Amino acid sequence: MAENKIKEGSKVKFHYTGKLTTGEVFDTSENRDALEFIAGKGMIIPGLEKEMMGLKKGDKKTITVKAEDAYGQYNKELEKEVPKGPLPPEMKLEKGAVLYLKSPEGHPIPVRVVDVKEKTIVLDLNHPLAGKDLVFEFEIVEVN
Repeated sequence: MAENKIKEGSKVKFHYTGKLTTGEVFDTSENRDALEFIAGKGMIIPGLEKEMMGLKKGDKKTITVKAEDAYGQYNKELEKEVPKGPLPPEMKLEKGAVLYLKSPEGHPIPVRVVDVKEKTIVLDLNHPLAGKDLVFEFEIVEVN
């Protein structure tokens, strides 16, 4: 029986460590269950998924994913100035602070405070890893 290779529609489980090009780890499945996804459904970043196609259980790889194939380039237009009014007065607003907004589905979305003005604040709505090349070490643990 031939081993299953990852192709569109494959159910894949893998362990990984994601690092910035500086070597700083931003995410890992170490001490957690393997991450599971269905190939071709856009469930993981495109550059990582593309590198997994054709691999099989037990395969290990270290790759660098360019920003455009990960969380995209940094987009200055995703910096938005909003009124301070609706925010609780006790909330500490300072440059670099991270606030959490809710998506329409109720998921928390981290946004960074870029600037604090008298009546407004400027929020950065880019993904925290936007504009960064990422290094992934991964091992395929299951392919169905």
